[in-house]
Formats: sequence, structure tokens, C-alpha cells
Amino acid sequence: MRGLLCSPRLMLLLLLQPWESQLQFAGPRCRTGPLDLVFVIDSSRSVRPFEFETMRQFLVGLLRGLDVGPNATRVGVIQYSSQVQSVFRLGAFSRREDMERAIRALVPLAQGTMTGLAIQYAMNVAFSVAEGARPPEARVPRIAVIVTDGRPQDRVAEVAAQARARGIEIYAVGVQRADVGSLRAMASPPLDEHVFLVESFDLIQEFGLQFQGRLCGKDLCVEGGHGCQHQCVSALGTFHCACNPGYQLAEDNKSCLAIDLCTEGTHGCEHHCISSPGSYSCRCRAGFVLQQDQRSCRAIDHCSFGNHSCQHECVSTFRGPRCHCREGHDLLPDGRSCQARDLCNGVDHGCEFQCVSEGLSYRCLCPEGQQLQADGKSCNRCREGHVDLVLLVDGSKSVRPQNFELVKRFVNQIVDFLDVSPEGTRVGLVQFSSRVRTEFPLGRYGTAAEVKQAVLAVEYMERGTMTGLALRHMVEHSFSEAQGARPRALNVPRVGLVFTDGRSQDDISVWAARAKEEGIVMYAVGVGKAVEEELRQIASEPAELHVSYSPDFGSMTHLLENLRGSICPERERASRRGAEREAERESQASSSVWSLKRSSNA
Repeated sequence: MRGLLCSPRLMLLLLLQPWESQLQFAGPRCRTGPLDLVFVIDSSRSVRPFEFETMRQFLVGLLRGLDVGPNATRVGVIQYSSQVQSVFRLGAFSRREDMERAIRALVPLAQGTMTGLAIQYAMNVAFSVAEGARPPEARVPRIAVIVTDGRPQDRVAEVAAQARARGIEIYAVGVQRADVGSLRAMASPPLDEHVFLVESFDLIQEFGLQFQGRLCGKDLCVEGGHGCQHQCVSALGTFHCACNPGYQLAEDNKSCLAIDLCTEGTHGCEHHCISSPGSYSCRCRAGFVLQQDQRSCRAIDHCSFGNHSCQHECVSTFRGPRCHCREGHDLLPDGRSCQARDLCNGVDHGCEFQCVSEGLSYRCLCPEGQQLQADGKSCNRCREGHVDLVLLVDGSKSVRPQNFELVKRFVNQIVDFLDVSPEGTRVGLVQFSSRVRTEFPLGRYGTAAEVKQAVLAVEYMERGTMTGLALRHMVEHSFSEAQGARPRALNVPRVGLVFTDGRSQDDISVWAARAKEEGIVMYAVGVGKAVEEELRQIASEPAELHVSYSPDFGSMTHLLENLRGSICPERERASRRGAEREAERESQASSSVWSLKRSSNA
């Protein structure tokens, strides 16, 4: 089947010329000898008025290219929808002007699409001698041209076969919505010369061009309008398009597409195949070079150039050289130098007091007066410094879930160096955001393992930062005997530790002062955007010993070393000396980290 598409040049001519002149060949009219030609026109309701007008002009233009006369070409026209109507029969007119007048007066029927009925009428009536057809013994060719835009509502195959058997040559022209199967069932063989499918009524003139060429035997390639992109090959009354070497004909049978030899899978390229018309070449990925066989690829050894500047080892990658460090070392930001790894900062070392990095390993130290235990990490615990400790943990939205998990881990590291028991240290935990929630009171758990398990089960609250409300809750509820605090008569120190990462959304001054008036020793630990002024307002005096700060959640563990000496009285001296040394170092580095120590005289 040949699909007809309008070339840009032809489209321009269509816009600039009258309809009647578009379908005529230059020069004298076609002289084909005797011919009986009947046009069978679909005028069903699916053919819109302007489309029917286009088909009317197509007929007029085609007539002007034929040698019409009683002894030459006789023309008849019938239209059909749900019924068949003869516009004029074969013997009605001998003058072209009379035929054109009848076609211009044609009124569409605008009903169904009974194409089979129209073919039967053409076979039995239109091509009869009574209607003006020449008798069979005259051997005058009989040609029917069926133009339709839809699917037939009746059977066409059998009646079309009968018509062809009676010697009628049928051309089937489908427009827009026409059913291809029905066109093939109607047309005479060979189908590629008798079936035409055009995209719209505006393009029907291309069928007229080829049909007239078949009748007249003209060289349609010379006449122009063939639309072939590369080559036009002329045949008797027709033509076909061909492509230059390295190209193949597209589905429209006019355009040419470059043959992609890479898609055939026989190129042998290891990485990429680059196609060109009728040929191809191989290309390698970045970081590789093409071998002499022009197909395989070899990785480029960037390290062999000797300009990588790596301190330890050079590893070649497809993007270039990369430097690696030997075990126990880390690559510095310059991407070349290596530095010995500080395992104390890079791993969860578990040292209770202090971690000392030593090349590929580390060791734990204990403060003065204490000995390292058999596990190599813990120190002998304080048995005299029993306190009631309540931790106020910031669970606001700014903390974020992953950092809240680091906070819980930090709390459990504090619990690790406490002697947790009903008679020793009691621990309670309160979380606050826009509201306050007691996670567990002082008197609930009697062992460190129970406390740590409860801490891990705490769920992140999110929302705001009401630090003042949390301080009030601690003063009024957390240190009550009902919550597990020991009576004041026993003189067990009461310690509150507030952990926050930002500015409070309510006033803290009243309840921070009230906590101290109640004899609670207050510590403040700030992270990230915590406000120093608020931390000092929360903490007991002197602030330098009760306020700690860390720039981010990942580096909080260094605060533990300052906390460990704050719980036990016998550690006080060593812890104070350590705090003084720490303050001196951080003063020199302009850092904002303060040591945290419990006042044993509270």
C-alpha cells in the first residue's frame, strides 16, 4: 500500500493556485484511447461540507486533464451513502463543461456508508450499455474509482470480486478514517498500484496526479510532486522512491532514514558504537583508549604519568588518579596528603574516662586515684557520691531524629559511670518540646541496664522548644517524693541537667531561679545554636563549671570527660584540675566549651 503525503513545495503551490489548476498537467490533455471511467463518491454524513467541496474540486480538476468525448474517455459519476444516486451516467455528456456543471450542482446525501451497495450499482447499472458503457466485445477498459472516508456498513469483498470478474478495474482511495482492510478487499491487483490512502481530503490531489499518470503513461518523476527525499524511480504510469547508499526507505515510502549499523549487533565495539550513514566507528568510555583493532578499549593508567603527588598510594580510575592512604591513616582534604587516624574520635571506643589514640589502636585511661577495670574501659565506680539526677532532654523539631538518637546515646554514656541503684544514684528523664513528658521518674528503675533500655525506648516528640515549661515541671514534679526523690532530710544532692540545641520559646528566668532556690544543682549542656546567655541563666554558679557547649551533635562525647568527675566527691580535685587545663586550652583556641562540674557544697 502506498501512503501519499504532501511535500512542502507542493503544499505551497496548493496555497497559491486555484483548485481547478492544481490537478492539471502542463501541455496537451492526456489521450488514452477509448476508456469508460466511473467515479463512485462517498457522500455519507462523516464527510464534512468543506471536505466534500474539496472532493468536488478534485473531480473537476481531474476531468480537465482527460481527453473526454464519445470516442475517447466517457465519464460517469455516482454518489452513495445509505442509498446510491447517479449524478450523471457514462453516455450523458460528451462535453467537459456539462460534466463540470453537474458536479458543481452535486448535493451530498449525508447518511450511512453502504459501499457494497454502490459497487453493485456500478457493476449492474453504471457500466451497463443502457447507461452509456461500450459493449464488452468493443474491449474498452472499464475503470471504477471508489473514494471513501470510513468503514463500510455492508459487505464489500464478494461484490467487489464479482465486479473484478466482469472486467472492471477498481481503484480504492481511502481518506483519513478509511478502513485499510476494506480498501484492499475492494481494489484490483496488484494492490500497491490500486490502493491509495491519503491523510486528508486536502491531499487527495496526489492520487489524481498518479492516477492521471497511469492513464497517460507520463514520467511522474519528471513532472514533479512525487515527494521523494532522495531518488524518484519512474515506472509505467507510476513511480516509487529510492534512497542513497547507507539509507533505507521510511514507512511513508518517501522519506529516507540512515541505516544504523550499530543496532544490528555485529559491530564488535567493546564500549560504544557510533553510527554514520552506511558505516560506524567505535568509541571508548571516559578513562579508556581505543586499541589498534579499533574495537577493544584499554583503561588509561593515570598513575603511570608520575604527576599524581600522592603521599602514600596512587590508584588509577576511569576519571583519573586517586590517592589512597595506608591502613590507620585518613586522606586530608587536599586529596593527596595522609594523616594518622585518631581512633578515639572515629570509633565508639567505650572508654569511661579518657581515650588515648596510639597509631592503629587506642587505650583507655582513668582519673587520678582510680584504676582501670578488667574490661580495659571502665574505672572503679564511685560508691559515695549518690545523687538524685533528673535529665531534661530537648526533643524539639530543630534537633531532628538522627541527632535525637545521638542524644540518647550520650545520656546512656552518662549512665555508664553512675552507680545506679535504689540506695545509690537514681535517674529520671523528662523530654520537652511544645509540651513536657516524663519518660520515667526517679524511683522507677534500680539498675543502669534498666535505665539505658528505657532511654533507648524514648520516642522523639518534635515541635517547639518550651524550656521554661520543662524547668517548672522539674521543680514541681520531678524531684517530689511521689516521683521517687529521696526526702530532703537524707541530704541526697539533687542535680538537674538540661540538654538543649536552641533558644527557648518561653521565659526561663523565673523557673531557672526557682530551681536553684530549691537547692537543685543545675547544669546546662548546649549544642549547635544553643544561646550562651540562656545556658548561663539555667546553670548554677560558677557558670564556668556548670555550662558546657558543643558545636554539633557528633562531637558531644568530649563533654563526658568533664562530667565523670562531677558525681563523686573523691574525684572533685582531679576533675577541677582537668577542668582548669581544659579551660586554658580552649581559651587559647577561642572555643566556647566550658567544663561541667557538680557543686559538692550545694
